Amino acid sequence: MGMFSVQKPRGFNHNYIYYDPRKEKLQKIEENAKRELGLLPPKEFEPEDIRGKFVNATTHLKRQKESGKKPVSAGVLIMIIIGLILLMRWIVTGQLL
Repeated sequence: MGMFSVQKPRGFNHNYIYYDPRKEKLQKIEENAKRELGLLPPKEFEPEDIRGKFVNATTHLKRQKESGKKPVSAGVLIMIIIGLILLMRWIVTGQLL
């Protein structure tokens, strides 16, 4: 074991036994089609239906979500700027503070 090598934890993969997400998705598609044809009454409003609609409607947020990158926080950005200023001051004057 090297000094700088860090072992990554084993990945977690949960296989459902009593739940089939594909089957549930197909049932929702069938239900929506029947509602459009008028075979079923209109669906009541559920807050869960609007989850993720804003992200899917904007191209830049959709790209960011698909890439998996997280935005840099303001605190990290400020720390980098302060570090660069201190580094430049040290290079020019030879004194840190």
